[in-house]
Amino acid sequence: MSRSKTDAMIPGTLWEQVRRRRMKTLAVIGMTKNTGKTVALNHLLACAAQAGVDTGVTSVGRDGEEHDQVFFIAKPPVLVRSGSVVATARDTLLRSRVGWKLLAQTGVDSPMGEILIVRALQHGAMEIAGASRGSDQQQIIAHLQQFGCALVLLDGALGRSHHASPALADGMVLATGAALGGGVHDVIRKTRDRLAILGIPAADTAIVRLCSEVFAKGGVGIWDHAGVAVFRAEMATLNAASTLLGLADRQFGTLAVSGAVGKALWRAIGTLLERHPGLTLVVADGTKLFIEQADVAAFRQRGGKLLAYRRINIVGITLNPFSPLGGHFVAEELLDAARRAFPAYPVTDVMLEHAFTTTGVS
Repeated sequence: MSRSKTDAMIPGTLWEQVRRRRMKTLAVIGMTKNTGKTVALNHLLACAAQAGVDTGVTSVGRDGEEHDQVFFIAKPPVLVRSGSVVATARDTLLRSRVGWKLLAQTGVDSPMGEILIVRALQHGAMEIAGASRGSDQQQIIAHLQQFGCALVLLDGALGRSHHASPALADGMVLATGAALGGGVHDVIRKTRDRLAILGIPAADTAIVRLCSEVFAKGGVGIWDHAGVAVFRAEMATLNAASTLLGLADRQFGTLAVSGAVGKALWRAIGTLLERHPGLTLVVADGTKLFIEQADVAAFRQRGGKLLAYRRINIVGITLNPFSPLGGHFVAEELLDAARRAFPAYPVTDVMLEHAFTTTGVS
């Protein structure tokens, strides 16, 4: 029997990873729309219910709507289980077809009203609109855990992978697939590029200790090669490029940047690397990098070191062989190619996993 019909279809792979790693908070993030993020989320909700694990769920912004707001096609709804605890905006509850019981008000506002904590009284589809800011999301997670949720699932939104940050989630599941466009090799390449950003290695203990204040209070910090502080400021990192370039004549050994790193700041860091060979750049984690994999590769080729204050724990990669624009793949072939390409990560297609567990493989 071929690999795609045996070890490629081990039942419960994704859920077993979640339980084995003792996840308490898990972000499910799609690389783009229609890569199977909601299907993966529903799979985890079903597995949790079957295992008797009390589960909470919320969304980064809005999700669970009936139609994709980009492609205007029907999309799978978020399927909550009876007893699940949900954090969602008030307006979504006014049109909910699932019975619910109010547990708490959070005081966190959103464009669709205050985020409320409710318990689902039925199994069914639910629109979920959660907090968008990281600080608000931390508060929402705390509320869900106070109501006994042993596992909190965060349903990520397009372009908001920062909610997979280790500051919010113990781990993340990355959903990818045919919707990225191109052939199987193109999907693999694009996914590999994203993993190269999200999976940057963790700083060692000495560097973590050196940079801890920057990541506790925000802003930027600079140290020379001996670890002596050169500069420290609490500032918005998106606007830090001009400040850092003004300090280019000072000694740079390590540069810590707590917030987002966009193109302008990255160009400034590249200039600093030219002036200070061997520069070590420490960012909070891979979700803070709004650059391309090629930028990271070039930085390293020029002798720079890029490290994460906290490394993202990628629990698994899920695949969707179907695209709303056509160009579907054979599911087993995509799964086999992805597992060969990403041997360091558990890779699964939860629909194949479901088919295996319900029908078996002879």
